[in-house]
Amino acid sequence: MKIRVALAGNPNVGKSVVFNNLTGGHQHIGNWPGKTIDKAEGTVNYKGNEIYVIDLPGTYSLTAYSAEELIARDYIIQEKPDVVINIVDASNLERNLYLTLQLLELGANVIIALNKMDLAERENVKIDIERLEKKLGIPIIPMVAPKKEGMKELLDAIIKYAKKSVKREMNYNEKIERYIDEVEKIIEGKLEGFDKRWIAIKILENDKEVKKKIGKDLLSQCEEIREKMNKNVGDPEIALADARYQLIKDICGDVLTKERKVTVSDIIDSVLLDKFFGIPIFVSILWMIFQFGFMVSAPFCDFLGDGFAALSSVLSGATGIQWFDYLFFGDYGVLNGIGMVLSFVLLIILLYFALSLVEDFGYMARAAFLMDKIMRKLGLSGRAIIPMILGFGCNVPAIYATRMIPDEKDRLVAIVTNPLMLCGARLVFFSAIVGAVFGKAGGDVILSLYLLGIVLAFIVAIILRKTILKGRVSPFILELPPYQMPVPKVSLSKAWQRGKLFFTKAGKVVLPGILILGILLITSTSFTYTENAEESLAAAIGKAFLPIVAPLGWDWRLLVAALFGIVAKEIVLGASALLYGASEETIATTMASMYTPLQMYSYMVFILIYVPCIVTIGAIKQEAGSKWAIFTLIYGIILAYIMAWVVLGFGHLMGVV
Repeated sequence: MKIRVALAGNPNVGKSVVFNNLTGGHQHIGNWPGKTIDKAEGTVNYKGNEIYVIDLPGTYSLTAYSAEELIARDYIIQEKPDVVINIVDASNLERNLYLTLQLLELGANVIIALNKMDLAERENVKIDIERLEKKLGIPIIPMVAPKKEGMKELLDAIIKYAKKSVKREMNYNEKIERYIDEVEKIIEGKLEGFDKRWIAIKILENDKEVKKKIGKDLLSQCEEIREKMNKNVGDPEIALADARYQLIKDICGDVLTKERKVTVSDIIDSVLLDKFFGIPIFVSILWMIFQFGFMVSAPFCDFLGDGFAALSSVLSGATGIQWFDYLFFGDYGVLNGIGMVLSFVLLIILLYFALSLVEDFGYMARAAFLMDKIMRKLGLSGRAIIPMILGFGCNVPAIYATRMIPDEKDRLVAIVTNPLMLCGARLVFFSAIVGAVFGKAGGDVILSLYLLGIVLAFIVAIILRKTILKGRVSPFILELPPYQMPVPKVSLSKAWQRGKLFFTKAGKVVLPGILILGILLITSTSFTYTENAEESLAAAIGKAFLPIVAPLGWDWRLLVAALFGIVAKEIVLGASALLYGASEETIATTMASMYTPLQMYSYMVFILIYVPCIVTIGAIKQEAGSKWAIFTLIYGIILAYIMAWVVLGFGHLMGVV
């Protein structure tokens, strides 16, 4: 038998662990149609049944205020999975049951996977599971996902209830039910394929997506009921939310006993969230993550770089076509350029792995909480800190993550400032250079660039909020999940998925970019073959714009590398190797011998700030429109030039050369 299963739950309830336990290696990650939100799906064969599992985005409710909420509820409504597994955090039952009630409103065939039973026990939380099953009318499977406890029972329940579904309708107080019944009568038999009770509730909640499905005549009648409810009970959306919370309170009052005591999370929070030590600890954790990535990946980076250099040497002269061999297999050819970029893939994976471990531990929510205190004093929304942190990995998903910010002005500020975050693509170039130029201080230099990006993002955001995007900062409500041991396998899986995207980008964007630059370097201004870079088209392009960057102390090579970096920031490193005629082993020392540390730091500041890559520009255009994409391009170039010039000027004033 083929069974379709959807996993639904709040963020941080262990949904990814359950998904990985169920599907093992039979899974793949993509994007939802028309969205950039991760779509994880996989299969498991159990007792002769083929179970297809899809992991819905984590969400606290199904109100369709965010893309994640809309995806989750649309999948359940339209695809009608045989079973919806609602993963619930046993240590925080009250908060999790709100989503459970909304799943039941949808008419879904729900099974509760009551996860984190070990954490609930440590916190002296006791749940009468048998009584809770009777209250909700659906099966409940207690489990500890990281230890795979309860997984067999969950699979058995999936098979049992896929054949014999249990659908329970939750009733609220009489005042609420009266109006739900009235709307149900109006739409009776009018909307096939939808649960009429759910439609009635959504109409009363003034859900715009649902109202689009109703004809004008029916909608007019329903609006009359809604207005009557608003007059007699109060705002229907608030009244329904209150009714759910009251029902949850009544249920938990019967099934839940909780002895409040000081927990390990409380003790850790007293240190990590301290008003004096919290921010320094946050910066220290980021510093340790970067140091970990650099130290562990260094041998692999050298090995892979040497491997590509050796391969280029072996293939040198292979075709007998001089220009072709020089372009692809020469000491400074395209193959070496690609090798330099790919040699840093382990660094990117390790950084994602470390960030994922910290996130699963529960610290990222604390980091957002810490930064919110500062950001609100600056007139900014605390919600923006989460996309900012994501921007350390890649600006593209970070920009799409701004969908979680409900206020349009707050969201626009977060979008146009996110490219200032030092992403993994820029890190490829920076990490290759700092060792040779700054020696043991390389890690500190990288950290200073991260901090500079954050400070500039704050300054730009404040200016925007005081001028063209004036308005009141939206409130920020954040849940601090309990600390828990991360599962390295899950974190490694997340890191590998991001690493694969890096490989894909190398093939689709970086390789063509370096290839085009290579052709420009071997083509003279008279369109003949040349091995003299000074006579090439690339040099002609660079020298044409050289007066603009002369105050920054650049030569044409630095300018051309930056221009090609607009396509993808990873290209800056490969382009530099081609332009300076250096290999992976010598590019850093070559540039260090030609420029002072101050000049190189100024150049890195420019690369940090100026035009984001083409893919990021596309994301900004999609999320905010062409006007804001153009604005981001213009202010980025101006700010980058000013900051690079300020760094040089300040350095000279301080006597630095």
